[in-house]
Amino acid sequence: MSVNFITQLILQYRYWILIPLSFIEGPVVAFVAGTLAAVGIFDMYFLAVLFFVRDVGLDGVYYAIGYFGGRTAFTERMLAKIGVTENHLQQVRALWEKRPFMTMFIGKLSYGIASAFIVVAGMVQMPLRIFFRYGILVAILEYGTLLYAGYFLGASLGGNVVRMIDNAQYTIAFAAIVISGYYFFTWYMRGKFLRSDEEIEETPV
Repeated sequence: MSVNFITQLILQYRYWILIPLSFIEGPVVAFVAGTLAAVGIFDMYFLAVLFFVRDVGLDGVYYAIGYFGGRTAFTERMLAKIGVTENHLQQVRALWEKRPFMTMFIGKLSYGIASAFIVVAGMVQMPLRIFFRYGILVAILEYGTLLYAGYFLGASLGGNVVRMIDNAQYTIAFAAIVISGYYFFTWYMRGKFLRSDEEIEETPV
């Protein structure tokens, strides 16, 4: 979905469309919603709670899929996305144990493989206390940054919704730059995670 289309949907339906959209394009929707919060369309505290609960909740679901359904065809397809096989789940567990924060950070920001990454955490039975501790921290960092960046954009337009709509082309252009930068960063994180995974696979157990 384009930033323009998402913005139009949110302006038209507000809270009715915000929640389902957040499960489709969470980072983009967070940035746009933060921008609109600056002009009074959304409450910033509500947005912070919504995206925090959404992110941590999905982490719990994917963790449970890996923990309870690690042998299913569905999980195997998800693992295939990141090249993880049963032959080196022990090495992945070692990565979680040695560098839990960096592993969580890189995995959750790895665009396109984040869900599969969380499934692996469940399969290797990472302790829930550690899993949610770092998952919560990364969720706060990621969505806090996106919401704040969006809010800063909205505030820079004078906090006036009419002015924002009148300058929609500039707003969307700026939003597109920010979102493109975010996805470029996540693609970089994806490559970094895949390289780390290959290094672990080559390391003798």
